[in-house]
Order: sequence, then structure tokens, then C-alpha cells
Amino acid sequence: MGTFFTWGLTALGAAAVFVRKDPSKKMLDVMLGFAAGVMIAASYWSLLAPAIEMSAEMGMWPWFPPAVGFLLGGVFLRIVDRILPHLHLGQLREEAEGIETTWKRTTLLVLAITLHNIPEGMAVGVAFGAVASGIPSASLAGAMALVLGIGIQNFPEGMAVSLPLRRDGVSPMRSFWYGQLSGIVEPISGVIGAVAVVMARPILPYALAFAAGAMIFVVVEEVIPESQQGGYGDQATMGVILGFIVMMILDVALG
Repeated sequence: MGTFFTWGLTALGAAAVFVRKDPSKKMLDVMLGFAAGVMIAASYWSLLAPAIEMSAEMGMWPWFPPAVGFLLGGVFLRIVDRILPHLHLGQLREEAEGIETTWKRTTLLVLAITLHNIPEGMAVGVAFGAVASGIPSASLAGAMALVLGIGIQNFPEGMAVSLPLRRDGVSPMRSFWYGQLSGIVEPISGVIGAVAVVMARPILPYALAFAAGAMIFVVVEEVIPESQQGGYGDQATMGVILGFIVMMILDVALG
């Protein structure tokens, strides 16, 4: 239910294509910055901090599982980034990353946002898996705060796919379809993460940190650079600050 909520807000953002065709680049940059701020804050308060607490509760070095998991998460996304064909916003078809393919530019744009959503879905699944496992430092309110924060930042991500496609001449319905499709990976990766930690409780702190490492990789390698390309770097940076504050408040107040 949590990951379907975050996917639903991706679809809601993609539905903006029915309202306007030509997106404001300034608005998209600020929203991408906001999404980056939410992801950075969620990586610490919702994932790394609980991983540190759980490691201590399980009698392990409190720094070891978070450090290992964080590193593995970044390495995993690096490998996926090298393999999965994708194209960042504003790039030409020839600048696509990953293995060479003949896929259309539209498909490559959708895959770029899909790459963002893999660690987000995983984070939600692991957070709820921690609650189901009865870990004292894991709370349902904290997991819900994570869902709400990721859902909020998924709204602009859905817009970031559908509006540029509409501007390029793709029909409104197809633009919406591709926009919401980028978020469907979240329920899949969320279920995988939840099942993994429920079945193997000792890996939980590693899994939380893994999701955090994957999320930070996406933020630094893709989201923030994309938000700085349209000439509104200062506004996008303030979006990062605002997103960080919103997620921090959600997690501290509800968690």
C-alpha cells in the first residue's frame, strides 16, 4: 500500500500534462531540487539513523553494517547506471548512457526516472519490513513519514517525465502513460525489500543502509545535476533546502 501510494503520486504528477503543454523550466528545476532534498534527508533520518540503532541493538559494531550497506548500495546503482540504457532530461538521443540500444528517446527518458525510483521503492519496503520484524527502533509512524516524503517528491518526478514529452509532440495520453510508468518499479522493488528483511532479519541494518547508499548515488549523479542545467541553479538549490527541511520535519514529527 505504501509503494502504491508513492506510485500514485507519480501518476498524479504525470497527469499535469492534461493541464499544460509547455512546462516552465524554472518550475521543473526547483521541483527536481526539492526531490533531491527529500531524498537526502530520507537517506539519513529514515534509513541510516535506524540502521545505526539496529546494529547496536543486535550487538554489532554500530558503524559496520551502515557503512557496508551504504557502500554496496552505491556500487549497485553504479552498475545499474552503467548497464541500463537511459537518457537524462535535456540530453540528445546520442548522449544516452548504459549499453548501446536502438530504443526510442521516449523510452530512454522513462528509464532514467525509473532508475531514480528503484532505491525509493526499496527504502519504503525495507522500512515496513523493519516494522513487521518487530525491531524496537522501527516505528509504523516513521515508515509512514518516509512514504509521505517520497510520495511528495514523486509528484514533480512524474511531471519531469510527462511534460517534456508533451512539449516534444507526444500526445497527452501517451505522455501521461510514460510518466506514470516510471513509478511502477516502486511497488516491485518495495515488495522485494520487505520480503528480504522479513525473511532474513539480520540483514535489516545492511538493507536500510543499502537503500540509503543507492538513493544518495541517484541524487548526486542524476537529480541534482539535472536540476542545475536549465539556468536556475540558485532556485533549484533552494528547492533542495526546502525538500530537506520538509522531509526532516516529517520524519522527526511523525517518526
